[in-house]
Amino acid sequence: MIPMTLPEIAAVVGGVVHDDPGVTVTGPAFIDTRAPQEGGLFAAFVGAKVDGHDFAAAAVEGGAAAVLCSRPVGLPAVVVADPLGALTVLARHVLAQLPGVRVVALTGSQGKTSTKDLIAQVLARAGTTVATAGSFNNELGLPLTVLRADAETEFLVLEMGARGIGHLAPLCEVAPPHVSLVLNVGKAHLGEFGTQEDIALAKGEIVEALPRDGVAVLNADDPLVSAMASRTHARVLTFGESAGSDVRLENLGLDELGRPRFDLVTDDGSAHVELTLLGEHQAHNAAATAAVAVAVGMSLDEAAAALSEARPASRWRMEVNERADGVLVINDAYNANPDSMRAALKALAAVGRGRGPETRTVAVLGQMAELGDASREEHDAVGRLAVRLDIGRLVVVGEPARPMHLGACLEGSWGDESVFVADNAEALAWLREHLKPGDVVLLKASRAAALETVAEALLGDNDGGEKETNG
Repeated sequence: MIPMTLPEIAAVVGGVVHDDPGVTVTGPAFIDTRAPQEGGLFAAFVGAKVDGHDFAAAAVEGGAAAVLCSRPVGLPAVVVADPLGALTVLARHVLAQLPGVRVVALTGSQGKTSTKDLIAQVLARAGTTVATAGSFNNELGLPLTVLRADAETEFLVLEMGARGIGHLAPLCEVAPPHVSLVLNVGKAHLGEFGTQEDIALAKGEIVEALPRDGVAVLNADDPLVSAMASRTHARVLTFGESAGSDVRLENLGLDELGRPRFDLVTDDGSAHVELTLLGEHQAHNAAATAAVAVAVGMSLDEAAAALSEARPASRWRMEVNERADGVLVINDAYNANPDSMRAALKALAAVGRGRGPETRTVAVLGQMAELGDASREEHDAVGRLAVRLDIGRLVVVGEPARPMHLGACLEGSWGDESVFVADNAEALAWLREHLKPGDVVLLKASRAAALETVAEALLGDNDGGEKETNG
């Protein structure tokens, strides 16, 4: 964040300074006192269960310069009626003072965070880059990310999530994009949107926000995304496997650990990429990343080299760790929807094949939330896909996910290969009883299922510890 005195902040957000008007904020805004920012601005919110004002003293003791709050706290502060609204106004103001920053905004039904992490690592080769932490991509996470930018920042990479029509447009008003990337329109949050066409309508707001000299980076393989070209006057750059894509993905294959190897092709040439990330779907994320890099002026060779060196940057997204007994644990438990579930199962099958014919694959799957009326059908389809991919064992966790188990049992000639358990404790107990050295285990579900706790327990079970195998 650019240095600002409390009176300057108050003037921008329409607040009142309390206790020490001589204080200057020099660090980013933050909301978690467990990760305080030296010289930063602690934003205190009143929630249903927790009142951030109660932690103001701890924030200042941890290094914060001041507090943005809705009532005086006996510390240097700017008091406003609406701290979130004030944070948003402050972010818009700060970004306007940084005309050299180029904003890259991205959205999509799946793959946003993995792609955002790739883009951040690639663009860092071209200039100082600030990016969304984890999946903090909503009306609170976006201004907090913007307020991490300062005079040294050249690229601001912002993941944007939408749960309804009209959600992205306000985010783009806070941080007007120079490059907008739309990855895909899938079935995530279908229960909230209603139809995929409504999802496309919402995602396309990020394209409509572009200026004429901006760039829309669109997935040529997704008709609902490629159609968004008509919603902007900006230049359009496409990516994908489709013929005619501006950044084309060719010769896609996987190595013995399920890591993609492929060529990126443009009218100016081609470059080879060997990712350290797991799963064929990561190649498509990489192609999108390369298109963004080309859009901001990087060469294809530079982008390809950076992609080959990129590492996983966000937790619980295809994290791969191997125990001393050879059990490979793939923790993809951060979230799940039908498309990402299919991608993860295909990655599991690929890893199993790569490790040899004696390797057994085990999928531990939980609920995919927010699917509305399509929930039963989509869960059933995932169970059936596990059978068709020849996954060795399927462990379905929790009543909402039961249709996965039923679908698997009705597909083919499976007998006891599919198991239903009531909760994470039963899942862990089953795994502890049945896992064998050399097995490959995937854990995936929507966030509320917290299957990462099962993954962490499995890794902690082995006295020899574990080693991370990503990269």
